[in-house]
Amino acid sequence: MILIDTTIVSVANPAIMRALGADINSVIWVTSAYLLAYAVPLLITGRLGDRFGPKRMYLFGLVVFTLSSLWCGLSGTIASLIAARVVQGLGAAFMTPQTMAVITRIFPPERRGAAMSIWGSTAGVAMLVGPILGGLLVDGFGWEWVFYINVPIGVAGFVLAARLVPKLPTHSHRFDWLGVALSAAGMFLLVFGIQEGQTYSWGTISGPITVWGLIIAGVVVMVLFVVWQRFNRAEPLVPLGLFRDRNFSLANAGISVVGLVVTSFGLPVIFYYQLVRGMTPTESALMSIPLAVFSGVLAPFAGKLVDRGHGKIMNIGGMLVFAAGLVLYAVLMTPDMPIWLLLIPSAVIGIANAGIWGPLATLATRSLPPQLAGAGSGIYNTTRQVGAVLGSAAIAALMEARLAADLPSGGPAAPAGELASGHLPQFLQAGFASAMAQSVLLPAAFTVLGLAIAFFFVKVPADMPREAAPAPGKVPESQR
Repeated sequence: MILIDTTIVSVANPAIMRALGADINSVIWVTSAYLLAYAVPLLITGRLGDRFGPKRMYLFGLVVFTLSSLWCGLSGTIASLIAARVVQGLGAAFMTPQTMAVITRIFPPERRGAAMSIWGSTAGVAMLVGPILGGLLVDGFGWEWVFYINVPIGVAGFVLAARLVPKLPTHSHRFDWLGVALSAAGMFLLVFGIQEGQTYSWGTISGPITVWGLIIAGVVVMVLFVVWQRFNRAEPLVPLGLFRDRNFSLANAGISVVGLVVTSFGLPVIFYYQLVRGMTPTESALMSIPLAVFSGVLAPFAGKLVDRGHGKIMNIGGMLVFAAGLVLYAVLMTPDMPIWLLLIPSAVIGIANAGIWGPLATLATRSLPPQLAGAGSGIYNTTRQVGAVLGSAAIAALMEARLAADLPSGGPAAPAGELASGHLPQFLQAGFASAMAQSVLLPAAFTVLGLAIAFFFVKVPADMPREAAPAPGKVPESQR
């Protein structure tokens, strides 16, 4: 539900713009608000799962997510929709760490690769079901139904989870509320500054408040958060000792890059399909079928290779292929390119996904002790969502900047009517397509960074038993 909801909304963005009279930056905040509310509480919700049980926290989050989905569909203004998406993100934050923590605690390290790859293959399924379902719902019933559809699924999911998700032992924890406040404040300042930078021409927002002032303040607050975690004599929100495990640290850096890339590259591609090529939401969604099929089909096979100790080389290959697919998108996104050729980069990225999601999750959790499964899962999912939030904010700023540079008559303000109607006249198509293609190069550049990170992983032997997992904060001999 969490992944499908993100992809559904990306397809529905143009329809939401028209129905609610919103501009492009406001409608992107429908995604950014969700991702921000999702990212901020993940550290504490992971610990809550350790304390009160992952099943209980998962069911609570599912109720919040389902009810807020109903609110989203009933929203009559863009402000109401953004508020509902904030609550929906909070519900998602309660669910996500519990899924990874349950897998980490149930499966021994030598069998975790296959389990994590199946867990990761849901991303491929969501990329297939979300855009296609979203397109059908937007075309047939209206944008509201991309949220209403979550309600019956949420009810059925609650019943099944209550019956089938196992109850696991809980562990006593003290919660670092100052750490929660610092991380939330720092993330908000960073994302708001980046998201709204183009709107205020990267200058003054109000009085002494400037865009760069907010960004710098966000960095400072996040530094204070890390310092507090280091010197907190009670139980810190983030056990920094976990980062002494090289693979855990690198996997968190890698998944933050993946979160940024996956969130950011879909937005310019969808706008290109619908506003330049004149596709309906359904037609534009069908272009993602190769991506989803290859991702889902290859994930179980990738898991077997990870369990045999090939996680590092698979991640290197996955990042390299992903970057190639994004560059191919940027080259092919022109107004007159044969549309079938754009299925090729979709397939390339689907193949790349099999070498990214499962291997990264396995490398991150291989050495996690059971009592820190929730904390480790919370950290891992937080870094992924931090990347997603920053990716959404950065791509919005870059898209607006490139539209201002590439469109005639002073940039995106000139064709506002055409943008709102979902139709671009021919004289605007080349500039708009160029702006979207150039925007795709941002996630491509970050994928190259992910490739560089992948080279520093330590290869984990295939037969590593559970008892070989290092104690929290202890560096394995192979990594010294």
